[in-house]
Amino acid sequence: MAPTNHLFLCSAIFLSIFTLFSSPASAILPKTKVPSLVTNFCNAKSIGSRRFCLKVLSTPEAATVKNSTQLGVLIMKLGAASGKSTLNVYEKMVQKPCPTEALKALNSCAQTYKYAVLSFGMVSSELVEDPLIANYDVAVLAPIIDDCEKELTEAKIQTPRLHLGNLVMQYYIAMGREITSILQREKSDEY
Repeated sequence: MAPTNHLFLCSAIFLSIFTLFSSPASAILPKTKVPSLVTNFCNAKSIGSRRFCLKVLSTPEAATVKNSTQLGVLIMKLGAASGKSTLNVYEKMVQKPCPTEALKALNSCAQTYKYAVLSFGMVSSELVEDPLIANYDVAVLAPIIDDCEKELTEAKIQTPRLHLGNLVMQYYIAMGREITSILQREKSDEY
């Protein structure tokens, strides 16, 4: 193995392990009583992973959630934080020497995550005003995260943290779509 490739592989493994244990999704969370609103939400069929949903929403902050709008804002905040964590990994890897095809995939995914972080932030403000637009803004993220995953695979980038980041982002997208759908139904019930 060439020294540059060996250095890249070692750097990628170290960075993956470091960020895996420092990411918000893998933090050890204190045991908190989960409100029925959260439990019912996480039991929805459209949620990508009930276990993941309950884990990230078993926090003191989630325990204070009183309605769907507050839950939606929390989900968007957590999705943005998770996206930012994965974006940081991409940005660090782009700075390391790597083959052109890998660099292209990493840069593309970094752009995808910049967009995802901005979208999750934007959706928080749209939840009350227009849940339909918020739902669309979350839904369009799913195919671009899929494209990022395909690019990593085609470039033969075997970094577990990046693949895990893509999976976690898909879970947040599923949660975002579900909460915006709930808010759409609640808003139509008001009329």
